[in-house]
Amino acid sequence: MQRRAAVVGVGESAYYKRGASPDPEFVLACTAIRRAVEDAGLPLAEVDGLVSFMDTRNDPLRVSTALGFRELRFSAQPWGGGGNGMAAAVALADAAVTAGYARHVVVFRALAQGEFGRFGRAATGSRIPGAAAYTATYGLLSPAQICAMQTVRFMHEHGIDQEALAEIALACYAHAQSNPRAIRHGTPLTREQYHASRWIVEPFHLFDCCPENDGSAAVVLTSFERARDLRRKPVPVLAAAQGLGHRGGTAAFNEPGFPTAHYKEVGRQIWERSGVNPEDVDVAQFYENFTGPVLMAMSEMGFAPPDGIAEFVADGALQGPDARLCFNTSGGNLAEAYIHGLELVNEAVRQVRGESTMQASKVDLSLCVAGPGFAPGSAVLFSAP
Repeated sequence: MQRRAAVVGVGESAYYKRGASPDPEFVLACTAIRRAVEDAGLPLAEVDGLVSFMDTRNDPLRVSTALGFRELRFSAQPWGGGGNGMAAAVALADAAVTAGYARHVVVFRALAQGEFGRFGRAATGSRIPGAAAYTATYGLLSPAQICAMQTVRFMHEHGIDQEALAEIALACYAHAQSNPRAIRHGTPLTREQYHASRWIVEPFHLFDCCPENDGSAAVVLTSFERARDLRRKPVPVLAAAQGLGHRGGTAAFNEPGFPTAHYKEVGRQIWERSGVNPEDVDVAQFYENFTGPVLMAMSEMGFAPPDGIAEFVADGALQGPDARLCFNTSGGNLAEAYIHGLELVNEAVRQVRGESTMQASKVDLSLCVAGPGFAPGSAVLFSAP
């Protein structure tokens, strides 16, 4: 599949604080898709594929009808219960285009947490389904609590202190100050403010946790051959991966690799398929629902061993266009907006195009890693044309 398909358009709605959107979720979805297709220089009628993840409301029938697609030839969603499917959705679009099932495939995600409820709040109900039966009865109810359990164990085993978590948050907030799309644009974060913020669940302070937002993001993929005739510089998919080890992600933290971000297999696959290594990557967007799993994902993707990850991110090493690892350059989930991570794909593409608000000087390889801590994980690697 290497460089057979390419992203040719990116788009998003405005990003809002939870409950602040003047439009319903479906309108946000249509807005982002329309803007991505316009960015590609395509008529909406030419789109014939739709892919999303964790989305049961904005279905292909409704979207294709509202936007006037002439024909829908492909639609899909990956397995998984959260942002871990974000890069896998791009991989499905890549596969559909490469196999010829569709010509122009849109990947999108829309959220209106003010309209439909908050991801960060525990679910209610008279019965406890699935894996939650092993945890909810003991008070382990929210994603923050689940990721905190993994992070505390990881920090304990590898001698990692709170400063390593702070480096993730500080880098995202610093980069958001250059990005007018970002929810946290104009509200910089200092190390003192980070440490003084209230606990959500240890070891996570307020600024270790992504906000809950309303908004939508979308990208358009087509074949690399067709992309050459379109408006924008094509950004090829060099490799993608979705993976899970034996008994990975089993309930009640009963997996042999605990604590894990579920990215060891993803990292192995993507470097084998692409023929490059982590040190070759020029810029990386890591999904940060919480800061701790980012450290685990970075390590499992091969950027530093667990015992060296704190040193790898220390002293502002993730900040700026010339950072040791040019990281989450739009502000990420923490400071640009939480659109279930798909806004990170837009930023990965913009880096290759040379259009980021925190542009790295030279970008041949742009990595996007989906939600850590939930399984199966996924990642996608973009390259220069």
